[in-house]
Amino acid sequence: MRGWLTLTLGLLAVVVGAVWTVQGLGYLGGSVMTDQRIWAVIGPAVVLFGLAALWYGMRRRHRP
Repeated sequence: MRGWLTLTLGLLAVVVGAVWTVQGLGYLGGSVMTDQRIWAVIGPAVVLFGLAALWYGMRRRHRP
């Protein structure tokens, strides 16, 4: 069960981080985060965290 939770949170972090990055770069409007460079820095960090969680979750699922 914990493997699925890790995978789900990792995927959510990748999606949220990508949206934050695009908003921070000013390509996606309609938010307070639009064109704020701090989100263009925080977003990729969240994406990397999500990718690490996905990797960990996949590794954990394949263990006996």
